[in-house]
Amino acid sequence: MAKALATPLLSMIILSLLNSSHSSTNSFIYGGCSQIKYSPGSPYESNLNSLLTSLVNSATYSSYNKYSISGSTQQEVINGVYQCRGDLAMPDCATCVARAVTQLGPLCSQACGGALQLEGCFVKYDNTSFIGVEDKTVVMKKCAPSVGYDPEVMGRRDAVLASLGSSSGLYRVGGSADVEGVAQCVGDLSNGKCQDCVTEAIGRLKSDCGGAVFGDMFLAKCYARYSTSGAHAYASSHHHADGHDEAEKTFAIIIGLLAGVALIIIFLTFMRKAFGRNGK
Repeated sequence: MAKALATPLLSMIILSLLNSSHSSTNSFIYGGCSQIKYSPGSPYESNLNSLLTSLVNSATYSSYNKYSISGSTQQEVINGVYQCRGDLAMPDCATCVARAVTQLGPLCSQACGGALQLEGCFVKYDNTSFIGVEDKTVVMKKCAPSVGYDPEVMGRRDAVLASLGSSSGLYRVGGSADVEGVAQCVGDLSNGKCQDCVTEAIGRLKSDCGGAVFGDMFLAKCYARYSTSGAHAYASSHHHADGHDEAEKTFAIIIGLLAGVALIIIFLTFMRKAFGRNGK
């Protein structure tokens, strides 16, 4: 009986550990919360919970959606949106949105508005009307340390960024030799507003990051990013090292659990035999 219970229990623990391992899709990029708070147990809190549930459910079949929930007063109205990265498969999109919503809770506790960008998705809610509104506020900028200006590489970078700027659609990718670029708008923007936002992000990226081997420019409603093969090699080596360390930690935890479960089985078996002898 003890063995029969221990096996599925151990399997559940191991699966939980493996599923909680680091995923680049769920990597945190930035987050922010409004200063205005709502009262616990208020209608706004109820509307917020309904909104976030709708976002998570919708992400199982759509890479973008927006919702608005009205109330008896203007203070109870809430708007929300999510957007997954354009190349993300639906199961990964759903997982990313669920992770973002889970992180928004503690990050923006009792805040009337919050936004969170993970590597694979973006989630935002607020009691102000922001759906369809263009917002070119810089919310996160990251440039690699300058290692010297390489005219050829930067020429290819500028060409990739130019191709992103001249492309159409919400999600845009481009590449030239060792340079890759990507840009995306939140789905509530019109084509014209998306184009304007991406153009702004690309312009800031070039002016602020100079000759950096990679750069990220996230505006409130769009982003543009580029990287060179050197940047990819650096990130890949560090990711591999981090992944190796995580794998070793996970393996050690699993071995410890196996030893613990084995001791429990031995103890339960001993107790059963002891009680069996006493009962005779």
